Amino acid sequence: MYRDKIMEMLDIINNIILGKEDVIREITVALLANGHILLEDYPGVGKTTLAIAFARSMDIESKRVQFTPDVMPSDLTGFSVYRRDIEKFVYQEGAVFCNLLLADEINRTSPKTQSALLEVMEEGQVSVEGVTRLVPEPFWVIATQNPYGTGTQQLPITQMDRFIASMSLGYPDKRNEAEIAKNVTWDKKTDNLSAVINKEIIACIKKEIENIYIDESICEYIVDLVCATRSSKYLELGSSPRGTIALVKLCKSSAWLQGKEFVTPGEVEGQFVYAIKHRIVESNSARLEGISKEDILQDILDKTPRPLPGRK
Repeated sequence: MYRDKIMEMLDIINNIILGKEDVIREITVALLANGHILLEDYPGVGKTTLAIAFARSMDIESKRVQFTPDVMPSDLTGFSVYRRDIEKFVYQEGAVFCNLLLADEINRTSPKTQSALLEVMEEGQVSVEGVTRLVPEPFWVIATQNPYGTGTQQLPITQMDRFIASMSLGYPDKRNEAEIAKNVTWDKKTDNLSAVINKEIIACIKKEIENIYIDESICEYIVDLVCATRSSKYLELGSSPRGTIALVKLCKSSAWLQGKEFVTPGEVEGQFVYAIKHRIVESNSARLEGISKEDILQDILDKTPRPLPGRK
């Protein structure tokens, strides 16, 4: 029943963001795995519309922060202001007090502001002026990072590691961009969206995903793949154990979305690049030879033995 609701939600979003079914599905997998998402993307490809579409179809609150050099940590976490009428300091909530935060162009702001997201992404809470406050549940961050441009600074690997998956929405193909051009209106496509699921359904789905079975042989396969990133001659830095945890969560979420009761090697292979790409750093030899992260990870997949037939 819940899966049908998710499929209905996907249909709605796919009718708004054309030609990106695979990416939209993967974002759904990552969100249901209770993870944050990093979009390494160009301006104007529909990231904000995508976040709003997810928020409205899920009946949750979303906010957007356009990161610039002058955005302060307090803009995210909140701050206290003095109220003369009551002669007290009153706490004003920051942008993270929502269910879905679109952190747009996160690599344009200062490292101090970037790090302000770390606690809330990891712990679901913020500490301001010695007081810890919980953010709403669920809480997700979809952060975008410009692949090029002036005034940007690469996110540190420690912060990249907080995202469960990374991907790119990318430009639409010619056919879908022509369809977008033919259907330009003055009204926003997301204005009339109605919620398909609510927070209670999301909580139930997460419990079902936690109960998806993963065999010991699949766990060993995941560990073998992650460990292979640490010994590759083309990688200066391999994946941390967080990558292992992220891959397990994504595999269980993907299996649930397909109506399976257990994880198969196919889920592992389908989620491996999404879970690991942003956690690794290429070596100089890889850069000189023009070998991409995707190529390196695909080579690892090709060379790592699958679990034996007959085992899940």
